[in-house]
Amino acid sequence: MERNQIIGIVLIMATFMLWTITSAPSKEEQAKAKRIQDSIALVQSTPIKTPESSIVKQDTLSAITNPGNDSASIQANVLKFGGFGAAATGTQQDEVIENDLIRITFSNKGGFIKEALLKKHYKTITDSTGKEGKELIKMLNNPANKFNYALPVPGSMLKTVNTSDLYFTSEKNGNVITFRANAGQGAYFEQKYELSKDNYDLKYTVTTKGLGTIVQSAGKQIPLLWENHLSKYEKGAQFEQNYSTIYFKEKDERRDYCKCVSDDTKDLNEKKIEWFSHVNQFFNTSLIAKSAPFGGGVMTSKMTDIKTTDEVKIVTSNVAIPIADFNNSSFEMSLYVGPNEFKRLKAYGNDLEEIIPFGSSIFGTINRWAIRPFFDFLSNYIGSKGIVIILLIFLIKMALYPLMYKMLYSQAKMGALKPELAHLKEKYKDDMQKQQMETMKIYREYGVSPLGGCLPMLLQMPIWYALFRFFPASITFRQEPFLWATDLSSYDVLFNLGFEIPFFGAHVSLFTLLWAVSTIVYTYYNMQNVDLSANPAMKYVQYFMPVMFLAFFNNYASGLTCYMFFSNLINILQTVVTKNYIFDEDKIRAELLKEKGKPKKKSGFQAKLEEAMKQQQAIQEKKNKK
Repeated sequence: MERNQIIGIVLIMATFMLWTITSAPSKEEQAKAKRIQDSIALVQSTPIKTPESSIVKQDTLSAITNPGNDSASIQANVLKFGGFGAAATGTQQDEVIENDLIRITFSNKGGFIKEALLKKHYKTITDSTGKEGKELIKMLNNPANKFNYALPVPGSMLKTVNTSDLYFTSEKNGNVITFRANAGQGAYFEQKYELSKDNYDLKYTVTTKGLGTIVQSAGKQIPLLWENHLSKYEKGAQFEQNYSTIYFKEKDERRDYCKCVSDDTKDLNEKKIEWFSHVNQFFNTSLIAKSAPFGGGVMTSKMTDIKTTDEVKIVTSNVAIPIADFNNSSFEMSLYVGPNEFKRLKAYGNDLEEIIPFGSSIFGTINRWAIRPFFDFLSNYIGSKGIVIILLIFLIKMALYPLMYKMLYSQAKMGALKPELAHLKEKYKDDMQKQQMETMKIYREYGVSPLGGCLPMLLQMPIWYALFRFFPASITFRQEPFLWATDLSSYDVLFNLGFEIPFFGAHVSLFTLLWAVSTIVYTYYNMQNVDLSANPAMKYVQYFMPVMFLAFFNNYASGLTCYMFFSNLINILQTVVTKNYIFDEDKIRAELLKEKGKPKKKSGFQAKLEEAMKQQQAIQEKKNKK
């Protein structure tokens, strides 16, 4: 037994010695452990100073002195977050700065905006009884939002320290607030916000101090992730979703954007970016580089199911913040959080106002530099936006009346030729092509152009299409009531159906209905003197089109359907007055007879048209013989 005990003790000691030898740390691990212990000792020995001239809400170094933070948790934080270990523990607290337009709430955890309350803008809410009310708009308040700098810290277990995990010290002085994440020995990462006195703009500066040995990046830049869950603010959620996306501007390029009606990603890693903007239909949050362009990035826009969520889009921007020197460097930016007001955005001088979707090419130009300023001018003297729309229609119709007059006069001359045209129909009733050729001869003989009634309408199309883009894009009409419409930027509701019709909706828009009826009435009255015998189907198409477009305009901005309805009323009034009180049928007939006696010279177009019709007629005659 004594021999067995001796053998057992020897084996135990041998095993222990073998384990000690094999588990002993390497020289590299011993050096790393020494650095960690030195960092702990340094943090513990750093005095906590509270400046008398400032209000410090949260000191990240308090994590060391709190009784609940033992040395094990301190060591774990330092091991995990490197030099930022002391800032990894704290208590979440809020800071607020505000002016007459906006109140911004910040969180000291991450040092970013927790909520932005717009004091002049409301959204419509509906309670359980169906009664509508209003509440102030809150932006950037979705808990799922992210605003995070990824600091490359090789000396930490994580290798990358996220600022959203750090508790910043906060120093507030008026409308200036500074958030600082300390890294020991005077080193820190700082975010500074300064709110303008009379704007939605913040001067935003990121500063690194003494981080050369802590933060290491080969590209001298820090990645910024900004994920924004865009909330619903409008009654027409489908339209709001289609107008919400990410806009951005590359250096020396025009602004661009992610697709609005589907998921999209733009890879800009090799580009220099001047600004990028997360845009709702009427509001935006934009980050604008001041010191130098952002060093590239990736923009992503993702659709949501607006029937099951209060979000219209999820937009994400990953951009690179250029840092010249981690030991002492600052990067200046502007942060805009507010409405899509043209003049405010234009003041930045970098095409930021082009996030407002007025359209591109000639249509956007008409909206930005003709319709918008003219409408703003009228709004300075007239309080009701609906009255301004009617006055705008009247002025546009008066300006375009010479074109309208030519169109109606051309139609009146064609109507005066009805006896001659009726004779042709009877004479060539079995030969439609011959009938068309002879009709063209009569038009040329009497100096009548069948295109005279179409060209004026085509010339008005750019203005009409520009207005089509203007009303749902301009914040001027947002929540402006007129007659039964409560919001000219969204659809009006005559009554709710209680169920949804695909492509039509669950309501009936009265302005859209009135537009369709007035269009049919105007078409019927206007086409009495137009000969469509050559193409009878066109007669029915003109009546079918307003009915078909009911589904589209039923969900459109009531400002546009209001414009179209009153535009039709003025068109009808102009047509009736012109035809019944300005035109003289006897004089028109006499003018046609006088024109008939003049020698005629065929234009190149007329000659080619007649030649083509003759060739077509010859082909038809051959077919008939066969």
